[in-house]
Amino acid sequence: MTIKALRFSEGEVETVEDYEAARIEPGIVWVRANNADPVELERVAESFDIHHLSLEDIKNGVRPKTEEFAGYTFLLLKTVELSRGETTFEEETQVKAVGMFIGEDWLVTLSEHDVDAVRRIWQAALDGDRRILDRGPDFTAYRVCDGIVDSYFTVLDEIEDEIETVEEAVITDTSIETLESINGVRRELLAFRKLAWPTREAVGYLARGDPEEVRPETEKYFRDVYDHLVQLVDLTETYRELAGGARDIYLNMLSVSTNEVMKKLTVVATIVLPLTLIVGVYGMNFQNSPFNMPELGWEYGYPAVMLGMFLMTAILVVYFRQEGWL
Repeated sequence: MTIKALRFSEGEVETVEDYEAARIEPGIVWVRANNADPVELERVAESFDIHHLSLEDIKNGVRPKTEEFAGYTFLLLKTVELSRGETTFEEETQVKAVGMFIGEDWLVTLSEHDVDAVRRIWQAALDGDRRILDRGPDFTAYRVCDGIVDSYFTVLDEIEDEIETVEEAVITDTSIETLESINGVRRELLAFRKLAWPTREAVGYLARGDPEEVRPETEKYFRDVYDHLVQLVDLTETYRELAGGARDIYLNMLSVSTNEVMKKLTVVATIVLPLTLIVGVYGMNFQNSPFNMPELGWEYGYPAVMLGMFLMTAILVVYFRQEGWL
């Protein structure tokens, strides 16, 4: 790619090739750059006096933030989506940076990937939605920002479905796969929390109307986005507690399962112990001694001992069943 530009003037929206010339013409200019090469980015930066440190922030994975510069306000947000399948922790949460530079009569959006929220607002402007650029570049930035934040709810809905699945599984399944699912959800929530908190701070700065490029009539729209982010943060904390509770339930169920196994092993050992004692006693076949057991020479000694061992086993089994151990 690709650098595209729109110019809004006198109620009409048109695409322009030379955004540098459109920059000095009457109207509002929106420049959108996706996956642009360094030369193109440098050209855009020079045309709009964008500081090179802002461009580096977009590339280097800096947390979401808002900064004021001479002539424009820089807003850095990030999109997020979850990956499915066999993935590592880094691959589970896909984050893409979106930089928005808000000037008095211009807006520049930069990203290394095609961002759905930017694409949808761009297409709406092309389709003649005058509410986008007609209200100024700050309102257009709000629309993009609102689209990005709305996508966060979709991600949280997916995580909520995972939590419900995990909560059902921990009751009946104490396999290692269930524990891995719980840990996966907790990692996703941790990554989302690291994204939602700084995003709330960045949007809150705009909602207060501190930057000159954000007009008073636009502040209320950013406050609405800020309210959504507060809700997202609260939901994230709630889901983290649910995931932690699911892990506690899993550990308790694992402990109960282990206790059940130990109980059965104890019952078996209790039944076998007296039988072992009897066999051991009657295995001491000393000869030519007046102290030998008289039943050693009894014709029915062996079947009598076996019958006694069987009766003892049966009595113990019945007793353990009555006590609920079997």
